[in-house]
Amino acid sequence: MIFIILGLLAAIGPFSIDMYLPGFDAIAASLHTTVAHIQLSLTSFFIGIASGQIIYGPLLDRFGRKVPLIVGLGIYIAASVGCALTNTADNLILYRFIQALGSCGGMVASRAMVRDFFGPTESAKIFSLLMLIIGISPILAPTVGSFVMAHWDWHGIFIVLAVMATAILLTVIFILPESHGSDPRISLMPKPIVQSYWQVFRNRQFFSYAFAGGLASSGLYAYLAGSPYIMMNLYGLNEKQYGIVFALIASALITASQLNRYLLNTRSSGYVAKIALIVQSSIGVVLAVLSLSGIINLYVMVALIFLFLGSQGFVFPNTSALALAPFSRLAGSASALMGSIQMGCGALSSALVSYLHNQTAVPMTAVMAGCAVLSLFILLAGSPRPADSRPGQNRR
Repeated sequence: MIFIILGLLAAIGPFSIDMYLPGFDAIAASLHTTVAHIQLSLTSFFIGIASGQIIYGPLLDRFGRKVPLIVGLGIYIAASVGCALTNTADNLILYRFIQALGSCGGMVASRAMVRDFFGPTESAKIFSLLMLIIGISPILAPTVGSFVMAHWDWHGIFIVLAVMATAILLTVIFILPESHGSDPRISLMPKPIVQSYWQVFRNRQFFSYAFAGGLASSGLYAYLAGSPYIMMNLYGLNEKQYGIVFALIASALITASQLNRYLLNTRSSGYVAKIALIVQSSIGVVLAVLSLSGIINLYVMVALIFLFLGSQGFVFPNTSALALAPFSRLAGSASALMGSIQMGCGALSSALVSYLHNQTAVPMTAVMAGCAVLSLFILLAGSPRPADSRPGQNRR
């Protein structure tokens, strides 16, 4: 049950991203604006997650995991209701930012609690299991969003999110145990907080794997930002068909993350991550070149994106586990900083797709390819030590 709760907490952010994607056109029409303007609500969500996680890190280390988590879920529920009741696009963008701040608690706490309970190699396997739950959200979320749109309207999407978060909040309060007690030694003054984050940031292993994983993940967020327009406007899919394609592509992420658990029985996390990034970069370049040439069709694009995100299923669990491996006392801060880096990269990539929007697939595919190639470069240039084979080393 604890594992399921951690998975649901980790999935709050992804589910919040994916569920309203099929409603972009309806939201834009209802709020008398453009789809490009509504896309900024996705960007503001990424910015909120990226910045909010920095706040939760010290709080989770100082007060334990549950109290900041409960407060964050309360903020998320209130902001979701605000999104449902808004009547302007600018207010939606603002409420999405606040909603993201609330969701940060679940994302940071779930990663920190995995680190609390498990060692580096075991953590990679647990992150793979969490990816099973996280990966289901891209399949379920657009489908649920389309169902709500068909039987209600886009406002109902955010009401459903509020109800779901309320249910998760109740399980956190009454079922989820505390994994890390409060630590009065952790100061909440600005200078010690900055010093703690700097201690984490300058760790070579953390830096290499956090940025490599963050940039690889940002290719996914570029896809999330660009795919509604490409699939529904360029290729003529309706909301239901888009949900099916979205689910198919998401299944690659789920399948790969589960295969990763078995690969780790014979290969190190660092090795698997490196090979996966090589494959992802190659696929990304092919996808971008074909899009630029204008000869790519729907089936080829879906197949290449399927393989691209399948590679991500091997990257995320391993880079996450290796980035957090050197830390114990500062696991909350390390989890927050890693998440902030990941979502910061995601915010930039999604904003870049929106900024470069030219009614073709090139902006999305070019950003996806660029993210993968840069991620591979950082991983190879950083050459982090294989600390996953020395789980007791360099604890902080």
